[in-house]
Amino acid sequence: MFLLQLPEDVLYHIMSYLDYRALSRLSQVCKTIYHFANRDAVWKKIAKEFINTGITRQGKDLYPHIPLKDRVKVSQNWYHGICRKEVMLKWRINLLPWIQLDGDVLYLSQAADIGVYHLRPDRGRLQRSPMALFSGHQEDVCRFAVTDTHLVSGGSDGKILVHHRRNGFSVEYSGHNQEVNCLDCRGGLIVSGSRDRTARIWTLSSNFPRCTIPMNDRVWSVAISPTQRCELLCCLGSEFRRGAGVLDIVYESPFHLFTCGYDTFIRSWDLRLSPRKCVMEWEEPHDSALYCIQTDGNHMIASGSSYYGVVRTWDKRQTRCLEMFQLSTAVSSPVYCLRFNTSHLYATLATTLHSLDFRQGPRPRRSHPLPQTAVGI
Repeated sequence: MFLLQLPEDVLYHIMSYLDYRALSRLSQVCKTIYHFANRDAVWKKIAKEFINTGITRQGKDLYPHIPLKDRVKVSQNWYHGICRKEVMLKWRINLLPWIQLDGDVLYLSQAADIGVYHLRPDRGRLQRSPMALFSGHQEDVCRFAVTDTHLVSGGSDGKILVHHRRNGFSVEYSGHNQEVNCLDCRGGLIVSGSRDRTARIWTLSSNFPRCTIPMNDRVWSVAISPTQRCELLCCLGSEFRRGAGVLDIVYESPFHLFTCGYDTFIRSWDLRLSPRKCVMEWEEPHDSALYCIQTDGNHMIASGSSYYGVVRTWDKRQTRCLEMFQLSTAVSSPVYCLRFNTSHLYATLATTLHSLDFRQGPRPRRSHPLPQTAVGI
């Protein structure tokens, strides 16, 4: 009772000496302390130290509506690999699925179609049937990109389709002579790469290529810089071992990008340096090709490997990976694509869509049903 009679500024000062574990335990003492200890002002100091992943990007708070206590908990779960794994969707045949996130909506390509699903993170699953379906390719969709108004897809049939997200109207571009392996769209520009050894630049307003760039080999990955400058800056290097193809490119800023590929490395490039060079490398420990990467714009990188659906998380300030998540043990499949938001990571394998929920730990194994109880966090 004496503790509750103290002025609030004194309580704030006392709680400033506690770490996040002690604060969590203190909040279970009674309802009054629970409500006081959950205030953002109490967690502000701890949040500055412990929030590393998915919450702040380049100094900007992206989720002001989420209490700081919950954000610290989720951040620590990310850092220590504490999550609940769920299989959200299955299909019977092997595919090369691609996904994109847009808020609480997930876009998923399956064969020649792209389905639009509403996410239900609280249940760890998608809605039963897609809200919308985009189709038009004669063969499988290889890549697609989502903008505010359009969905642009490239397929094994060599076609590029531009779908209007609201009315579903589609326009077919003349495309490539062979399959479109990669594609990106930003600010009205479309860049595509193909097995026919060319990269092409398009605009949303015209279905004829604005520019065709001959390449020396198949094009596996493309990305448009945030500055959208159409000029050859440099070659990022050619002194790599044979077969070191780049499978994914991610721009984090106009001057900073990440690559990964067959040679098992994630590389960070600084385009402000002259000559442009790799400033950091992270090597996949099991010598597996890396099919996809994503960054949070802060400290974390997530990568998908070529065997048994292995997803790894990395801290840019360290050289070794933080955690490894093996999504498949029975079937060896690459992680073809992964995306994450504040609390969830989604990854696609050949026959499944998986989610990792970092708001809570794994489901306990029970030999018999137990009564549900309320537990304070």
